[in-house]
Amino acid sequence: MIHSWFIIANPVSGNKKLSKKWKEIEQLLNEKNIDFSYAFTAYSKHEIELVHTAIQQGYRNIISVGGDGTLHHVVNGIMTQRYVKSSNITVGVIPLGTGNDWIKTYDIPNNINNAVNLIKKKKTIFQDIGHLQLSNTATFFNNVAGIGYDGYVVNKLNKLKRFGAIAYLLSGIAGLFLYKKTKFTIEVDNKSIKTKCLMTLFGICKYSAGGMQLTDYKHSNDGFFDITVAKNLTLLNLIVNIKKLYNGLITKHNKVETFTTTTLLVTPMCTKNEPFIQADGELIGKGKVTASIIHKALQFVIS
Repeated sequence: MIHSWFIIANPVSGNKKLSKKWKEIEQLLNEKNIDFSYAFTAYSKHEIELVHTAIQQGYRNIISVGGDGTLHHVVNGIMTQRYVKSSNITVGVIPLGTGNDWIKTYDIPNNINNAVNLIKKKKTIFQDIGHLQLSNTATFFNNVAGIGYDGYVVNKLNKLKRFGAIAYLLSGIAGLFLYKKTKFTIEVDNKSIKTKCLMTLFGICKYSAGGMQLTDYKHSNDGFFDITVAKNLTLLNLIVNIKKLYNGLITKHNKVETFTTTTLLVTPMCTKNEPFIQADGELIGKGKVTASIIHKALQFVIS
C-alpha cells in the first residue's frame, strides 16, 4: 500500500483555472511536506480510469482538484473499482470548479492554501454515497441528485458556466419558461405517490445548484436520503421565494413535500419527452430511476 496522495486534476474545471493555479498547488503541497503523485484528465470521465489505476497500484488517498463534476467522477471511480473496500479510501478536495457545492456542507474553504492545510491535517468523516439505476446506465453520487426540472437545467447549463455560480440561477430562471412539469409515480416505503411535479430531489449533503438548499438536510451519514418533491411550483412562486431557495426555507412551502428514505423508485408517467436526471450537477440520462443509499461508504477530508 502506498501512503502518499494521488492527485487527479481536471484542466477544464472552473473555466480552465488549473493552468493558472497548478504551480501554486504544487508549491503548497511541497511546503507542507505532503507526498504526492498526480495525473491530469484528458477527456470526459477520465477520472474513473485514473482512480482505478491508482488504487490498483496501491494508493488509498486521493485528491480531487476541480469542481463538483471532477469529484463526482472520482467518487464513481472509487465505487466501481474492485480492489479494496470503498471505505478504505480517503478523498481530499482542492476546489477549482464553478459551483463547488459539495464543499459547502463541510465548510471546506474555497481557497487553495486552506484546502491544502485541511489535507495535511487529514480530519475525515465517513459519508453516505447514493446510487442511481436507470434502464440503460447507473451512477454513484456524493451530493444531490434529481429528476425533472433540475435535470433540465443541468442539460442547459454548459452554455452559461462561464458566469460562475450565478449560471445555475440564470439557467434555472430561463428553464422555467420552457420546462413542462411531468407527472411522476414515486414508490417509497410501500407507498405509491402519483403527482404532477417540477422535480424530485435525492439529497445526501446540503447544497446544490450554486449554493441553494433545496432539501431538508439532516446528516450526510445517517443512512437516509433527504427527499424533496417540488410539486406545481410556478415561476412566480420561485421569484417571490428566491431567498428561501438559498436559506432552505423553500422546503416549508405548501407545494413542497419532504421525507427521508433509503430507497425509492421514480417513474415518469409520460413516455414521450422523458425528464432528465442529474447527479452532482452531471447529466446522467432520462426516464425511470431507482435511488438507493450506501451507508458510510467513503471517507472525505473535512474542516
